[in-house]
Amino acid sequence: MMTVLAELNKDGIIFNTITIKGELLYNDILLLSYKIDYPEFNTAYKNSETEINMFYKNRAFEYKKHCESELFDAAVRQYRSDMENGYPIRVFEAVSTFSVSYALSCIISLYTDTYEYTGGAHGSTFRDSQTFNLQKGYVMSLSHLVTCSPDYRAFIFGYITEKAAENPDLYFDNYKELIPSTFFKNNFYCTPDGIVIYFLQYDIAPYSSGIMEFLIPYSECVINPANLCISRKI
Repeated sequence: MMTVLAELNKDGIIFNTITIKGELLYNDILLLSYKIDYPEFNTAYKNSETEINMFYKNRAFEYKKHCESELFDAAVRQYRSDMENGYPIRVFEAVSTFSVSYALSCIISLYTDTYEYTGGAHGSTFRDSQTFNLQKGYVMSLSHLVTCSPDYRAFIFGYITEKAAENPDLYFDNYKELIPSTFFKNNFYCTPDGIVIYFLQYDIAPYSSGIMEFLIPYSECVINPANLCISRKI
C-alpha cells in the first residue's frame, strides 16, 4: 500500500511524504510488517530535483524488496525455530523514516533512520544522510563546509572529544580513541544552527545512549551552506 501525505513547506522548499506499507504472513500468521517513508521534493531546480526524487524513490523500493525477500525469509526461519522450541512468535518490524533538517535557498539536508527488529532483545537503528546543493547539482561533503585549521578532521575530532568529555558516562571508556576510528565523513547533516556530526549505535557509546549527535555551530570556518548559493546569501 502506498500513501502520500499533504505537502509541507519547510523554509521555502515543498516536499511530500510518500509512505509504503506492507504486512507479510506465513501460514496466515503475521511475521513481518514494514513502513517506509521517502520524500518527494518540489523546488526551483528541476534537474537536480528529478535526480534527487528518483534517488529516494529507488532506494525506498529497494528496501521494500529487501523486506519482502531477505528480511521475510529470516522471519520465517525464526518462526520455524520458535515453533520447534516452544517460544512465542516474534513479529519482525522494519520502519524507515526521514527528517528534513535544512531546506533553504539551494540547499536540502536530510537524514533517514531505518529501524529493524529481527527477534532479538531489541531492535537496531541505522542512520544515513545527504546534503544537496541543488544549484550546482551535487552532494555536499564536510570538506565543503568545514574549513577550520589545521584540517577539517582534526578540528571535528577535537571539538567532539571536548563535548563528549562533558558527559563521559554516556560513552565507552575508550571514546577518545573511538571517535576518530569510527568517524565516517558522510555522517552529518545541516540545521539552521550548525552542522550535526553523528555516530551510529555502538560506535562510541552503548546501545542505551542511542545515536550520538554533536552540533557544531556555524562560524567563520564552519560554513552555513546557503551562503554557497549564488542567488541568495544569508
